[in-house]
Amino acid sequence: MRITDLLKPQSILLGGQAADKAGAIDTLIDLQAAGGHLADKAAYKEAILAREAQSSTAIEAGIAVPHAKSDAVSNPGLAAMTLSQGVDYGAMDKQPSDLFFMIAAPLDGNLHLEILSRLMVLLMDPEFTSGLRAAKTAEEFLAVIDKAEAAKYGETGVPGVESVDTAEEAAAKAAKNAGGEYRVLAVTACPTGIAHTYMAAEALEKAGKALNITVKVETNGSGGVKNALTAEEIAAADGIIVAADKNVETARFDGKPVIFVPVSDGIHKAEELVKKAAEGSAPVYHHQGGAETVETASAVKESLGRKTYKDLMNGVSHMLPFVIGGGILIALAFLLDDFDPNNAANFGMGTPIAAFFKTIGGVAFNFMLPILAGYIAMSIADRPGLVVGFVGGSMAAAGTSFATIAGTADPVSSGFLGALLAGFVGGYFMLAFEKLCEKLPRSLEGIKPILLYPVVGVLFMGLFMCAFGPIVGALNTGLTGFLSSLGGTSKILLGAVLGGMMSIDMGGPFNKAAYVTGTGAIATALAAGAGQGAIEYQMMASVMVGGMVPPIAIALCTTFFKKKFTADERKSGVVNYIMGLCFISEGAIPFAAADPLRVIPSCVVGSAVAGALSMVFGCGLMAPHGGIFVFPVVSNVMGYLLSLVAGSVVGMALLAVLKKNKEA
Repeated sequence: MRITDLLKPQSILLGGQAADKAGAIDTLIDLQAAGGHLADKAAYKEAILAREAQSSTAIEAGIAVPHAKSDAVSNPGLAAMTLSQGVDYGAMDKQPSDLFFMIAAPLDGNLHLEILSRLMVLLMDPEFTSGLRAAKTAEEFLAVIDKAEAAKYGETGVPGVESVDTAEEAAAKAAKNAGGEYRVLAVTACPTGIAHTYMAAEALEKAGKALNITVKVETNGSGGVKNALTAEEIAAADGIIVAADKNVETARFDGKPVIFVPVSDGIHKAEELVKKAAEGSAPVYHHQGGAETVETASAVKESLGRKTYKDLMNGVSHMLPFVIGGGILIALAFLLDDFDPNNAANFGMGTPIAAFFKTIGGVAFNFMLPILAGYIAMSIADRPGLVVGFVGGSMAAAGTSFATIAGTADPVSSGFLGALLAGFVGGYFMLAFEKLCEKLPRSLEGIKPILLYPVVGVLFMGLFMCAFGPIVGALNTGLTGFLSSLGGTSKILLGAVLGGMMSIDMGGPFNKAAYVTGTGAIATALAAGAGQGAIEYQMMASVMVGGMVPPIAIALCTTFFKKKFTADERKSGVVNYIMGLCFISEGAIPFAAADPLRVIPSCVVGSAVAGALSMVFGCGLMAPHGGIFVFPVVSNVMGYLLSLVAGSVVGMALLAVLKKNKEA
């Protein structure tokens, strides 16, 4: 199969015009549809915009390669376009883009990936791109691709016939067969595994050829690992380059000089990287933890704040299923029970069916703090941190201290804050202890993970939590008392802030910070046996209603202000009703990515209004997720519905005012 099997004349536009990035994307999607590659244009556009929201797919030198894998793609295909005047596509070199290839890839199947990787490789050749820009017809455009592909790969073009090796590949194989070794090894990977992965690989291989240095590159693309590095090659290499923006396996590189860089450096700084790796001047990499661990290649450049956030999110992501599953079952128990004011402490256990849900939900919910602390510590120190974090989280939940062990005081749970502290302190302690153990004789290597790490780690965590747990517990109690004392303006402001944060980045750090605050509050209230009117439940209610507003506000705007949106956007808008009602804020991302300066402020204001009104009406939510499906367990559900409607209407109205008409 050749590249031209995926690119049809009807999917090529030469000398076109586009007002901006959004216009270029719309034109390319139309070209994809003209080639018969799409089953659902609107859904495919959402996938393209979601990919662009991660980072621009512009590749400098005037080239952009928007791409997405989606179930809206009926069969793999390409669309191509040149513009008479380039548009700002967010390229790193700040130059406008005028040569576009759009990749449509289905979710299943990888037959197209080899062809797509070849296209990325060819785009690295300035003569090739000049020929494409000079083409006057679609046939000339395809002829340029055919000629370049034949020169590079020597293909027969007949399906089922194997490709002929390029001169570089043949030379590398000859050197390998003659007992030669690769001096430099590399791994390339980008988040989607379609474009930059292969472009970086080609750039590094070309740099090796120019420097007369043998280079082998392993690609971690969407079709899996290709051209995998062997243990023998790793052992013999002078240096290794990891050019990746996602997790790749690095334990195999322990003890070798390794250069960690973003995938873009593999494209633009290839010669510099190959030369440095061949000289062996890169720092020697020492892997921390188990052999199966994966590391983020660009971690060496991460700020402390970014690293801390990723460690926290690792704990939160593992914790959420326990919080959601257990929390919703507990909320159902309250819904199904008969409230007895004379036995309020036993609420949720008064009837057999309520007791069943409360018991099962409680079992799941009680794992929350150990899971949170355990996976934070594991993110920092790998598997040795897991047991330490679990123990610390369990002690935080139980309120264990020296005084409780001696029987001189009642346990006071340090709750969510205690589990956070246990996770981070335990993780960094184990990381330091692992480094200290590197100085031990190699004969003790086998007993470190099964004896030294768990015994010393658990002992340390026990001492630490017994000493500091009560302090955090007192802080937790004081914070709960402070929140409970809030009223009037302070309470409304709290609801507005939590609701608004859910819309700032729709699934990003601000959104997650608000959500974690809400789940932490609900966990504290459930652990303390707080009643339905507790401020913690009201905080969770503000968080969820704030997160429901953005998709609904956008859906309303596409329905009642149709001239503000394209036909494809109006079709996508209908889906946002469902996503918003299900508490999936991410449904608003494609619209926010396409027009952030208008969409995001509108959604933030609408969410803040909804969160504030939820507090005004005293709405409480014991379930940490679920959207409309958990409305039956909301206290003052009518007030909650009114808050949602009001916030969504405000967001819709503001968006309608800010956005310009798309149609006459």
